[in-house]
Amino acid sequence: MALNLRNKQMECIIRMLNLNQPLNPNEECYKALIYDDFCEKIIAPLMQVKDLRKQGVTLPLSINKKREAVRDAAAVYFLQPTESNIQRIIADASRSLYHSYHLNFSYRIPRPLLETLASATLNSGSTERLATVHDQYLEFVTLEDNMFSLAQESIYLQLNDPSAGDREIEEIIEKVANGLFCVLATLGVVPVIRCPRGGPAEMVASSLDQKLRDHLLSKINLFTEGGGGFISSFQRPLLCIFDRNFELSVGIQHDFRYRPLVHDVLGLKLNSLKLPGQKDDKKTFVDSSDPFWSANGSLEFPEVAVEIETQLNKYKKDVEEVNRRTGGGNGSAEFDGADLIGNTKHLMNAVNSLPELTERKKVIDKHTNIATALLGEIKERSLDAYTKKENEMMVRGSIDRSELLSVLKGKGTKMDKLRFAIMYLISLETINQAEVEAVEAALREAEADTRAFQYVKKIKSLNVSLAASASRSNIVDWAEKLYGQSISAVTAGVKNLLSSDQQLAVARTVEALTEGKPNPETDSYLMLDPRASKSGSSGNSYVKGPFKEAIVFMIGAGNYIEYSSLQELSQRQEMVKNIIYGATEILTGTELVEQLAVLGQKMGLK
Repeated sequence: MALNLRNKQMECIIRMLNLNQPLNPNEECYKALIYDDFCEKIIAPLMQVKDLRKQGVTLPLSINKKREAVRDAAAVYFLQPTESNIQRIIADASRSLYHSYHLNFSYRIPRPLLETLASATLNSGSTERLATVHDQYLEFVTLEDNMFSLAQESIYLQLNDPSAGDREIEEIIEKVANGLFCVLATLGVVPVIRCPRGGPAEMVASSLDQKLRDHLLSKINLFTEGGGGFISSFQRPLLCIFDRNFELSVGIQHDFRYRPLVHDVLGLKLNSLKLPGQKDDKKTFVDSSDPFWSANGSLEFPEVAVEIETQLNKYKKDVEEVNRRTGGGNGSAEFDGADLIGNTKHLMNAVNSLPELTERKKVIDKHTNIATALLGEIKERSLDAYTKKENEMMVRGSIDRSELLSVLKGKGTKMDKLRFAIMYLISLETINQAEVEAVEAALREAEADTRAFQYVKKIKSLNVSLAASASRSNIVDWAEKLYGQSISAVTAGVKNLLSSDQQLAVARTVEALTEGKPNPETDSYLMLDPRASKSGSSGNSYVKGPFKEAIVFMIGAGNYIEYSSLQELSQRQEMVKNIIYGATEILTGTELVEQLAVLGQKMGLK
């Protein structure tokens, strides 16, 4: 059975809301749900207020806001295990806000915090109210059946910050590895890990490998229920870890597919967006439960528009059919008994079909509104032209100078032009200084902030130097000269800035890794198997593939373009049946460019 991260996380949340007891549909227990900002993000894409009510939650409340006492209610707390949250729990318990406290932490609570909680509740005489304490290992946000984010902000910026010290880098790596551990614990799988050598990907892979090894030493562990060591090796998934610099262009480019467009243009966040003209408190939701979104998210925008029209026509036909069958068009004034029975049957069928028809109409209307908003932006900003030209640049490795400047002086926002200019830089095999200066002049004329452009230009020159280096020691020397620190904090994966063809480099690499055959592109990749002995885990693991399932994780900025590309790969390939995609955070091209601009500023570029 294919791994489904959304279902697994939903099961964990529902169990938590039912006080970590087996579900009993006949038992009604009304309770308050207390969450912090981070855990609200975890719940938001999975459950709306009506879904929480089904689980007996009558009061969803933020721990950061003033709350009234409800002394006869059980309270389910879902929080990150932080000092401030522990202090708030202690304060709530001492004031006897609720009848009983069921504490759930998104990650393992450190022992000192647990001792603080125990000591303070003992002193206030509220210990007996603490019914349960659970570590849930749910510190990630699931956006689709097979897509997740660790919701860790600005990781790309922090890892590439020239002023970041080794200790700061290590803390970031630890945090990322913890989030990935939560994903694996929720799925109940111990994967084989592959990643490029050097840089953040190897650091996260090594940290995660050690965490899994340490955890598996315990007889009863989070992976025991899944069958532990009894699962045959070929059923285990492959975890492929990459760093955003492995293919920087994907995070910046414009895309004309439906999901990426909705995210990039309409600001999709936690599966919700606000359409132009909508009231402040009204949001539009799109997720895996939306059949149109699931079926058409990877289609190009014109195909989506056609599909909306097709579905609308089908809906109208079905409504006409219901009207016809219920006698709306029958000119006869008299019925015999058979007619009456037949008509009653049609009426019953019509009544039964109404909820389904109503739901279909809601979905069609929603996507009509989304498509209309997108179309307005596409026309105003010529987004189709940006997408087409960027794809051509990436494939050809060049663009005609007059074409280049006409795009930069044409329609589009300052950010559209800046992103296009950065894509131009990345696509170049060799930099034409005169042409680059003309691009910079066009950006200044458009009043765009060029710091991100200057940063990528700097990295591009470093990339050329790295490519020319004969040994790793030279690369380290280069990084230390430019940044004044170790390679670990620098963009170690820039050699793959450019895709060599239409298939994304990440999709191409994952395809090669899951096949498990010798391949010059991936033979040098590190292999770690947390279930193997330490001596045999670094390149000679007994699990070579092929793999039927893969988890692909991007350190830095993930995006819907990569997600769509990997889903297409899983549908196209006979062997790989399922690919889960995740990242430290999911960013639009604009948001990633903003982080590049901060890096440019930190390097003193203008």
